[in-house]
Amino acid sequence: MRAVQFEQTGGPEVLRVVDTAVPDPGPGQVTVDVAYTGVNFADLKARAEGYRVPALPYVPGLEVSGRVRALGAGVEGLAPGQEVAALTAGGAYADVAVASADTVFALPEGVGLRTAATLPTVLPTAHALVHEAGRLQAGETVLVQGAAGGVGTVVGQLAKAAGARVFGVVSSAAKAEYALKHGYDEVFVGDAFADEARRATGGRGVDLVLDPVGGDTFRAGLAALAVFGRLVSFGNASAAEPWRVGQPELYPGATTVSGFSILTLAQTAPGELRALAERAFRTVADGTVALPVTAEFPLAEAAEAHRLMGGRTTTGKLLLRVSS
Repeated sequence: MRAVQFEQTGGPEVLRVVDTAVPDPGPGQVTVDVAYTGVNFADLKARAEGYRVPALPYVPGLEVSGRVRALGAGVEGLAPGQEVAALTAGGAYADVAVASADTVFALPEGVGLRTAATLPTVLPTAHALVHEAGRLQAGETVLVQGAAGGVGTVVGQLAKAAGARVFGVVSSAAKAEYALKHGYDEVFVGDAFADEARRATGGRGVDLVLDPVGGDTFRAGLAALAVFGRLVSFGNASAAEPWRVGQPELYPGATTVSGFSILTLAQTAPGELRALAERAFRTVADGTVALPVTAEFPLAEAAEAHRLMGGRTTTGKLLLRVSS
């Protein structure tokens, strides 16, 4: 089968299409004939920095849609040929991917394979940020970093559906225009978003900040919070040294800081992930959320997809088309 792998970390050019053996599922695992795989920022970090890479060579990719190929011992509730979405522990840039049965999900009615490839990471992450980790309530305000990205696009819709006032932060006017079509009431361009958020809230600040960037952006997010505000960190796209929050920073505003990682949840609490995913998937089935795919590449052009995402000009979700 085909797979896209890298033998050393580096730029997009280290990605190579190779021919490799088709994997068999182990106990509790499922193999999936891949139709589409999502491109995530974590894939770029894996390629460039070795993020969560256990050994080289390595096939990146964390989410797929496709059809069940084979079931490992002890797997129930799935059948060969069934259309599914799956969260993997890597290896998704391939004709066949392996996933734990705990992270393989039957598709909601009416959801096709192209849309389904956006479900495993983006949708549960966005749902958790708004409802579980973020605990957003009707009438509150939320500020979302990366508002035009895959997660940000869904968060805007979910937060608006929850009755919140929704602010976004982006890096360009074009991204601001895109975010405003996906639930955001106001979008701030650039680094002065803490001041803009306080202006927009009459000096009060926002109730919730969602931050995938880290570094100085994390610090500015804290400055944007109202009293009793919450900040949820769900990434470090800046690759900055993590900023440690001390008690003196938390006391004045009675601030809460927490974190979320869909990959860690899959490893430590797969039952919680399944329940979260099932709730989140229903928001697609009932029309609450649309998952826009804004770019699609053949599997062999994975390097070009990485170049595009790495240029920070993309909006929405990027996919690799493996088969159809």
